[in-house]
Amino acid sequence: MKIEHIRNFSIIAHIDHGKSTLADRIIQECGSVSDRELTTQMMDTMDIEQERGITIKAQSVRLDYVKDGKHYILNLIDTPGHVDFSYEVSKSLASSDGALLIVDAAQGVEAQTIANVYLALDNNLELVPVINKIDLPAAEPERVAEEIETSIGIDATDALMVSAKSGLGIRELVDAIVDRIPAPEGDPDASTKAIIYDSWFDPYLGAVALVRVFDGQISKGQNILLMSNKEQHQVLDLLYPHPKKRQKTAAIKTGEIGIVILGLKEVHSVHVGDTITDAKNPTAEPVLDFEPAKPFVFAGLYPIDTDKFEELRDALDKLKLNDSSLSYEPETSVALGFGFRVGFLGMLHMEVIKERLEREFDLDLIATAPSVVYNVFMNSGEMIEVQNPSELPEINHISHIEEPYVRATIITPSEYLGNVINLLVSKRGMQNKMDYLNEKRVLLEYSVPMNEIVVDFYDKLKSISKGYASFDYDPIGFREGDLVKLDVRVAGEVVDALSIIVPRNAAEYRGRALVKNMKEIVPRQLFEVAIQASLGSKVIARETVKSMGKNVTAKCYGGDITRKRKLLEKQKAGKKRMKSIGKVNLPQEAFMSVLKMD
Repeated sequence: MKIEHIRNFSIIAHIDHGKSTLADRIIQECGSVSDRELTTQMMDTMDIEQERGITIKAQSVRLDYVKDGKHYILNLIDTPGHVDFSYEVSKSLASSDGALLIVDAAQGVEAQTIANVYLALDNNLELVPVINKIDLPAAEPERVAEEIETSIGIDATDALMVSAKSGLGIRELVDAIVDRIPAPEGDPDASTKAIIYDSWFDPYLGAVALVRVFDGQISKGQNILLMSNKEQHQVLDLLYPHPKKRQKTAAIKTGEIGIVILGLKEVHSVHVGDTITDAKNPTAEPVLDFEPAKPFVFAGLYPIDTDKFEELRDALDKLKLNDSSLSYEPETSVALGFGFRVGFLGMLHMEVIKERLEREFDLDLIATAPSVVYNVFMNSGEMIEVQNPSELPEINHISHIEEPYVRATIITPSEYLGNVINLLVSKRGMQNKMDYLNEKRVLLEYSVPMNEIVVDFYDKLKSISKGYASFDYDPIGFREGDLVKLDVRVAGEVVDALSIIVPRNAAEYRGRALVKNMKEIVPRQLFEVAIQASLGSKVIARETVKSMGKNVTAKCYGGDITRKRKLLEKQKAGKKRMKSIGKVNLPQEAFMSVLKMD
């Protein structure tokens, strides 16, 4: 295959704008699968993707297409749309030469549309605007084309009008891919230079890498070098990612995309974003600087059965190969035993990882409330990073605490503007700008503490805007805040897994809300259980779970009252003794009650 007949392109869009359906239509149009074999969301291979209707993993497929009598290879990469998986999008775009920018004809430009465009422009990609769902009754393709031009700055006069659901305009779209997306560039005679933009663990093949070759070629039997860790491995097999069945090949050449099998059983060796080169004649520079994903949200994951700790470690090892943005380290909790402190890119990422661990590896897990990383400056001048609130030093040793901030971009219909601004102010947001995209839609940009948006911000935004507002964020550094650690005591003992860091002026309100929620969750015991919120040794809120009543006088059917009183006094003494030695078993819901404080 000549390099000028290869097209490598991604599909980028806001969530629910029809990326996966459009990918299905492109695969169908190229004739790679028959109508009988075609399934919905064909490139979303995980059960959780099919059930939730979202793309979690970027997927690649190699398609054959004939135009004007010439044979072309189209390498399609379907990328996730949710902000939590922007790391997947950035690595996929690094391996592409162009991108289809999909915009919903009814909803128009959304916050993540703009964010993904910036990622594409950073990678110098040719953008082809595509307005999808033009057959909807509420579709306004002319207005959306104008929005693309005003809010993004891309010429949309030749935007393609399609309906992925009905197939309208798909042939013209595939022709435009061939005509408007440039062919890959590279030197076939140079030393091997390829980027790993996806990886996963196969139980039979071991660690598998999906690569784009920029220079030279990767051949079967070749000794290759992984530039980030300087490890050398032999290529055991090479495959093309065909929709129906992967096709074996002797070499993946310049400009092509393929699967490299190295037979690695050690999952830590393969990193997304790493460069593969020839071991004997390595290339001078990597494709791009290898930067692991930086997690924003941290939470503890603990097996309910403490004997499953090693199984959880193995599961996280294998899942990290499939999701390179995952990071974790062992930690212990007095309340929960041995587990891991896991870093996520956001709340949806956390939900997906927990669900995958439970489904794919048959584990029962408890997740603690999510938190962010804080920079804590000590009186001694030392700075330490704190991910787990229970690790925060005593207040008298702390000079000040800095918390991470994000730049939040929100696009909302103007009728909900007041509600959205009130929500942002309640989350300690500070306005940077407000622009009217047109008479109906407003773009807001706010600086907001990361801790305020990781829990329920997105759900509340969707609720107050009836689902019409869109949201995207990116980190902008740390700022000093007046923060304190809020502890929860159950039956007099601090439960370290329930500690959170909150603004000082909101500590009492949040403490009251937290113990109130806990009271509804903690099961009743044979003795009273005190649930307290405290700042250090100072208790600021308390609720009491009443004891279960046991009628010890039921067997008394008459006689002197002193007999009943004697039994009640005996019960009272027994409860007092039980209270001093009793332990309270907290259900899993208690550790997530922190999420429902508002």
